[in-house]
Amino acid sequence: MQFICFGLGAVGTYIGGSLIKAGYKGVFIERPVVAEKVLQSGLRLHLSDGLHLIPQVEVVSSIDEALQQGDFDIAILAVKSYDTEAVAQAISPYRHVFPPVFCLQNGVENEGVLKKVLGEEKVIPGTLTSAIGRGVEGEIFLERLRGVGLISAHPLASVLYKALQTSGLKPCYCHSADGMKWTKMMTNLTANATSAILSMTPAEIFDHPGLYWLEIEQLRECLRVMRRQKIPVVNLPGVPSVLLGIVVRYFPIALSRVFLRKAVGKGRGAKMPSFHIDLYSGKGKSEVDYLNGAVVRFGKQCGVKTPVNAMLTRVLLAMTTGEISSSTYARKPEKLLALLDQ
Repeated sequence: MQFICFGLGAVGTYIGGSLIKAGYKGVFIERPVVAEKVLQSGLRLHLSDGLHLIPQVEVVSSIDEALQQGDFDIAILAVKSYDTEAVAQAISPYRHVFPPVFCLQNGVENEGVLKKVLGEEKVIPGTLTSAIGRGVEGEIFLERLRGVGLISAHPLASVLYKALQTSGLKPCYCHSADGMKWTKMMTNLTANATSAILSMTPAEIFDHPGLYWLEIEQLRECLRVMRRQKIPVVNLPGVPSVLLGIVVRYFPIALSRVFLRKAVGKGRGAKMPSFHIDLYSGKGKSEVDYLNGAVVRFGKQCGVKTPVNAMLTRVLLAMTTGEISSSTYARKPEKLLALLDQ
């Protein structure tokens, strides 16, 4: 299997680098400034069995350059959701010769954007549940190996599964694409927007009774939207998501807090989540509109109220654009909670 990989962030470096380490041929598409650095330094993968150096990799800056490298069986999409539309537009002129896309992004709307350009048969929904940290350009740290989920119904699923398995990526078949993507989005919501807005760690969020209630409410809103659309909660690779859904939906607040605080602590209790990293990176972009915002949009379509997700989306987007200062709510949970009363 030969592949193209969009993006050399944490996910692209981990997935693409692991495939190359296993002997598969691939080429990465990245911005020129990143491409130049990685061409000079190669990839550094800190995996469970130690450090793996890949001194030479193919990195280009355009689809045209990538397609000149050979015939490819699959493309891996590992960019942020706010870049999906631009990638789809870049692919459009090559849609008849472009390989199927394995979509590993967070969110539930990326596949739809790609299908408009490539057609349904050329889009493979997927998800990554392994925890990956990022160092310098081309360097990643595998913090926790869980696995990669991919939809089982696609004709290329078995080929992709074998490649992922050979590369030590721990693949797992999922039978419901919507269930897989919505369940992953539900896990991404946890202590993400609140952590970014308040500049507090997930552990601190869960230790505060009011903020914990806010977390549960945003998750319950997501679950209500899923239920109205008849989308199931499914277990993801290494993540007991079905149990998480039961705890959030049915357990009393005091009891669920004990369970979830332990689960969050094992995962990223002291680690600032992706929304916080994006907010303070100076990019002026945030995936909150593609996660919390998606819950709001689908909630409107199916008649489910989503006030908590709407508030978190509105506030974090305003902070991202500079309309609201990052210091406005920093470590001021009561001020954030008061917005719901208003």
